[in-house]
Amino acid sequence: MKIFFVEDLIVAGAFLVDLLMGDPKRYHPIRAIGKLIEKTEKFLRNRNLNNRFGGFLLFLFVTVFVFLLSILFVYFLNIFGSISWVTFLFSCIALVLVGSLFIALRGLIEEAKKVDKLLDESNLTQARVSLKSLVGRDTENLSPEKIRVAVIESLAENLSDGVIAPLFYFFIGGFPLLVLYKTVNTLDSMVGYKNERYIKFGWFSAKMDDVFNYIPARITGFLIVLSSLILFGFSYAKRSLKIMLRDGKNHSSPNSGIPEAAISGAVGVRLGGPNYYGGVLVEKPYIGDDFESVQSRHIKSSIKIVILSSFIFVFLSIMIRGIFL
Repeated sequence: MKIFFVEDLIVAGAFLVDLLMGDPKRYHPIRAIGKLIEKTEKFLRNRNLNNRFGGFLLFLFVTVFVFLLSILFVYFLNIFGSISWVTFLFSCIALVLVGSLFIALRGLIEEAKKVDKLLDESNLTQARVSLKSLVGRDTENLSPEKIRVAVIESLAENLSDGVIAPLFYFFIGGFPLLVLYKTVNTLDSMVGYKNERYIKFGWFSAKMDDVFNYIPARITGFLIVLSSLILFGFSYAKRSLKIMLRDGKNHSSPNSGIPEAAISGAVGVRLGGPNYYGGVLVEKPYIGDDFESVQSRHIKSSIKIVILSSFIFVFLSIMIRGIFL
């Protein structure tokens, strides 16, 4: 076990632990990072650092602090693990368990299934409430079809930044790079808004999140194409690739549109379009072709794609590292 290198079995183990167990209800490290962001933001705003420079200081302090803590964590695991084979085994298990907390596959699937089930039960009010855990748009007046569109978009986007990207950085830079990525991603989710409060203060965090997600988002898009080929056949994969290349830029984010367009083509529904955010109508272009209305089966197909794409990525990453390392 090295600071910036982790064995394949540990990454695969962390992935499987998340898939089988999910996240704990309490004492999650992402919540601790969120608290640090809140307190740091408050400290800076109290000193009138509400501009881009203040946002840069927020990003710098939070990422450096958490990154150094992650290095210390692995360093002490290494020292403890060197005592005996028992402590080494304990250190490996600890890294698997803690690493799994920064991967969000099971939680994503469970939330998507929950909303879909509520719609099947005609519980529209609760479905709108539950959807809030997946998306940032206003959900109070969404129709069942619009809710299902939002779920599929969330599945695609979070496959990229909640599963593939964390695993990608875990593989290439060990636990510290995994934690650094999730810190950047958390910063973006908390301050990376384009409203009056954060348009300047959150600018740097949003841009850095775009940088960190650039490669993983495109990997995710091609994984969706490959998964649709395996699950549904050549014609679906061809359509997925076509729409990903055609509509991948139809999004305010330089990254989110890639997996959303790929999954739009894979399951045959149209995503995107105008939505309300904070009571303000935001016009967004559509992604994909309007083949048919979005139904429960499209969510189920999307979940299958998300799961298979995740497994394919872990398998291919291990194979590639086996060849070059």
